[in-house]
Amino acid sequence: MYSEGSRKLQDRYNARKVADLIQKATCVSSFDDDQFGYRNFIESATYFFLATSSGENTDCSFKGGPKGFIRVTGSNTIIFPDYDGNRMYKSLGNITDNPNVGLLFLRFDNEEGNRYLRVRINGKATVHEDHPLKSEFVGAKRIVEVETHHIYLNCPRYIPEMTMVEDSAHIPQEGKEQPVPGWKVKPGIKEALEGSE
Repeated sequence: MYSEGSRKLQDRYNARKVADLIQKATCVSSFDDDQFGYRNFIESATYFFLATSSGENTDCSFKGGPKGFIRVTGSNTIIFPDYDGNRMYKSLGNITDNPNVGLLFLRFDNEEGNRYLRVRINGKATVHEDHPLKSEFVGAKRIVEVETHHIYLNCPRYIPEMTMVEDSAHIPQEGKEQPVPGWKVKPGIKEALEGSE
């Protein structure tokens, strides 16, 4: 759960005891031990933030989709689809080099009493070009599977309360054509995209 650097700072600032108490109180390694409702919260999410790294290359990416686009598939595994993107493949490239990932699930509204439920997940990711469940996710190019190592609450103290206005029009839906993003039709980019996936 804690790196050597975290432990050094905890000791320097006399915080190891509280860090251990927080870990014991909120951290689980399995969705089978889910007294906080992590599983339902994650599976009802319509977005999350994904942190990846490779050497000196680090990245934090917003991932969005319809409710249920993140799925708990085992006691310590989740999957989510990789949708059409900008062709930089920063997240997937980093995962190929270094499978260690961090996921942050936030909720900014007070809907269903979940205002103070924020969840962080640390684990190892694998990118699957072909996955048995890929066909269940409309618009999925690939499936990312994460073996979760730590699942724990995130402190909501500095997170503002906001209201969701509407879902993105770009979320893939069965039988509905997605609008083309404006950047894809710009001169030079449009031609460069031809034949890419």
